[in-house]
Amino acid sequence: MPAVTAPAKALVTGANGYIAVWVVRKLLEDGYTVVGTVRSAAKGEHLTKLFAEYGDKFEVAVVSDITADGAFDEVVKGVELVEHTASPFHLNAKTAAELIDPAVRGTTGILNSIKKNGSTVRRVVVTSSVAAVLNPPITERTIVDETHWNINSPKEVEEKGDNASPLGIYRASKTLAERAAWKFVEDNKPEWDLVTINPPLVFGPPIHEVHSLDQLNTSQLGLYYTLIKGARNDEQLANEGGAWVDVRDVAKAHVLAAKTPAACGERFLIVGGHYYWQDIVDIAKDIDPSLPVKGVPGATKGKQHLSEYDAAKATRVLGITYYTLTDVVKDSLEYFKNFPQ
Repeated sequence: MPAVTAPAKALVTGANGYIAVWVVRKLLEDGYTVVGTVRSAAKGEHLTKLFAEYGDKFEVAVVSDITADGAFDEVVKGVELVEHTASPFHLNAKTAAELIDPAVRGTTGILNSIKKNGSTVRRVVVTSSVAAVLNPPITERTIVDETHWNINSPKEVEEKGDNASPLGIYRASKTLAERAAWKFVEDNKPEWDLVTINPPLVFGPPIHEVHSLDQLNTSQLGLYYTLIKGARNDEQLANEGGAWVDVRDVAKAHVLAAKTPAACGERFLIVGGHYYWQDIVDIAKDIDPSLPVKGVPGATKGKQHLSEYDAAKATRVLGITYYTLTDVVKDSLEYFKNFPQ
């Protein structure tokens, strides 16, 4: 299928989410017309104000329950591009179903709505995660690319149910949702094509509605507590970490995935780099020496990671470039000035 370029009409689900608001902004900046779904009219007010300069190029649509049958039947009408970002990311679910149901049923639900009413849709971009790619536990050095799948987290949930680890449940939710999307394409052979975006931990300045710390997204909240509150000890700073990407680059990837012909039918790891928390602290202390966190400066310089992501395909096919970790830390520290120190 051909790519979907501006001024096409795009639908962004969960448009008030951390990543999604940036996706909306990047689409509007690129010249698309955007419909953003939210769960209530109140949740759309911030978006209406934020994107007021775009006039009728942006509108909000209420989809109160993304797991309900036919939830997206109306909003898919007349759109050419669907950016499906709506899926919870937190680690405090009381049951496995609390994360897995909206992830899987939200994904299959919108695809069924497209099948029913989305005759104009030409490309669907789904926000997945490296959680669907990396297969834990990692016991030896591993280089991971888009050909890999998480097999063990869905098994963990199948065997342990609500007693599975919180991280295992989250990873399973992302894996099962992405698997369901690809299976839908295989079974239905639709006129549109599918692309998935698989980022790791996403940092960077939010533009979604945040009035208090509990409204910060999980990853950015972790950054806040580490840098501003000194919440990690020396051992944690030196040994805990993973892969990261800037939220603005994740959003950019969603737009590039829409308008790049060769993206058709592909998964893309969108990874800015790899980090230990000490790396982030060292950058932050150079910017603001008064921060309470310290650790052991330079302790992780050149330290290898047990697992790393090969994200070369996104650079090659999408032509994406990335913010640096210094950019992320600098812009996040500036944003954190809005909160109690």
